[in-house]
Amino acid sequence: MLKLKPYKEIISYAIAMGLLLLLLRWLEFRFLILEHQYEIYIGIISLLFLLFGIWLSNKVTKPKVKTIVVEKEVRVPIDNFILNETELQQRNISKRELEVLTLMAQGMSNQEIAEQLFVSLNTVKTHSAKLFEKLEVKRRTQAIETAKKLQLLPPTLG
Repeated sequence: MLKLKPYKEIISYAIAMGLLLLLLRWLEFRFLILEHQYEIYIGIISLLFLLFGIWLSNKVTKPKVKTIVVEKEVRVPIDNFILNETELQQRNISKRELEVLTLMAQGMSNQEIAEQLFVSLNTVKTHSAKLFEKLEVKRRTQAIETAKKLQLLPPTLG
């Protein structure tokens, strides 16, 4: 085994030098902090504001979009549309009401339909009300959609 007795003095001086070096570093660090206290505080505060700004910009600029998948039956358009005459007779829809429904599906207003068919606006409103009643709907869009499902209108119309 190695005898430490002759090196005892050297080891004690080395430990003392190491402790003295640590003390000097600590004093230097403390002096640096005391001397540049405001600069360090400003740097820390600016870093906090930078992090807050990044966080806030991510919250503000991210759109809150929720993706909703809607499954809907899509009808394949048929080139040769065949009017469902039995449904027309069953629901007792007249030819004039069918004309009004077709013009509705083309996106015309009641006034435009009246001008197209050479009838009064009240007549168009009456035909529309009767159509809604016969198709059991409340709105024009529902009437058009129901008519397409029942094959009273071509699927490509509207």
